[in-house]
Amino acid sequence: MRETSYGLQSWIDRLNQSELPALAAVVQDLQRLTEQEHASVQQLADVLLRDAALTSKVLRVGNSSYYNPSQETIKTISRAIVMIGFDNVRLISLSVSLIDGLLDRTPRQQLQELLARSFHAAVQARNIAGYVLTKHEEEVFIAALLHEVGELAFWGCGGRQADELGEELAGGTDHDEAVEQVLGTSFRQLNLGLIKSWNIGELASFAHGSGNLRDPAAHSVNLGVRIGAAALNGWGCPEMGDLVRELADFGGISEADAMQQILASADEAVSVATTFGASRLCKLIPSTDPEQVQLQQAQRAASLLQPDLLVMQQAMQDLGMMAASRGDVGLILDALLKGLHQGAGLERVMLTVLADQQRSFRVKCVAGEQTQAWLEQFVLPVDPSGQSHIFSYVLRQRQPLWMGVPASNNLDELVTLPLRQQLGKGMFFIAPLMAGTREIGVLYADNRISGRALKHEQFIAFQRFTQLAGRCLDAFGKRN
Repeated sequence: MRETSYGLQSWIDRLNQSELPALAAVVQDLQRLTEQEHASVQQLADVLLRDAALTSKVLRVGNSSYYNPSQETIKTISRAIVMIGFDNVRLISLSVSLIDGLLDRTPRQQLQELLARSFHAAVQARNIAGYVLTKHEEEVFIAALLHEVGELAFWGCGGRQADELGEELAGGTDHDEAVEQVLGTSFRQLNLGLIKSWNIGELASFAHGSGNLRDPAAHSVNLGVRIGAAALNGWGCPEMGDLVRELADFGGISEADAMQQILASADEAVSVATTFGASRLCKLIPSTDPEQVQLQQAQRAASLLQPDLLVMQQAMQDLGMMAASRGDVGLILDALLKGLHQGAGLERVMLTVLADQQRSFRVKCVAGEQTQAWLEQFVLPVDPSGQSHIFSYVLRQRQPLWMGVPASNNLDELVTLPLRQQLGKGMFFIAPLMAGTREIGVLYADNRISGRALKHEQFIAFQRFTQLAGRCLDAFGKRN
């Protein structure tokens, strides 16, 4: 396998020859059948029967309540074609092949997010097509599902270069510029190149051009793809309002009905992903439940949170000045939390202080999404021995810790079940806050909202801010 590819043709050759030859062959065989006016049941069955695993998965999906509400058992491909239709069996086969071809490879987060968006777009497009077309709805579904096939293949098979691009994008580099730099081509060109190479059909490439929207099928695909992308910014975002109006005009329905249709399609996309054996994608399809909508918006905002060196330096400078002169406790804590959250890019930060005659840890202040509940609910008994949980342990040991890495594995049992229930699972930073030799409390930070790994630079900043805040509080205590 070639380690590095650069330029459009280089990537198409690599994806076809080294990475995805089996998937490409199935896609091409299934597409050829659509171009034959009288493709037979046997021809479709022959394509599927070459792969026993694919056959069994298609039959499992065909027997699901989504496709087979009558629950009459389907045992053969030919029976599946009779029961649920030639086009549906082809659609299921292609979708299952795509999931198996890409998700079985220790999938990156970018791949899962894009595949979830593609499934959502496909269901939106098919249901939109239902307003304006009498047939070809399955073809519209497939065209929307494979609209970003080149980018999907890259995140699934790009190896070291996919890691490199992920790091560039996480660092805030311009998206298109970073893609061009790492791949030597754009995702748009790679999508179109693979669509052409795999002979996916005119509709998939046709829907890439905004000038082709006079064609109802292409317009349905294009609209579905844009709805899938806009939904990630929230159902109430300005782009979604424009798309609702466009759908209402296109389908000849009211805007209220158009919005209802879009939300119903989003719910249906979750069912489709589950039915096709990709339930892990469901949480990545925007929820229509109001509470979940709020949570997903918070997750998306947090995933975009990046360290800001200017904010971090300013917060450190402010704390340094307050350590040298009398600083108000409120201002000290504000600078501490701002520096960690907005400066170091830590998604959730919590300061617990010793309270109730030093018998418990109570939350003094928080920063970040999903932290307000801690202010009311988080109370932890102090254990003077430091043996019962991680908060008392770090206070006794007086050492900051990075939990969730091999070096701290021996302390995992100190992250007790009640703590996991309050804080979630995964990496976190934790440190004692000391004013000289006086114990103030414990500082906690994590990136649990987006699930991103914590970084060494963030741990260095976390330690530095803890020390500076301690110096400030020590100076404050000596002047009072």
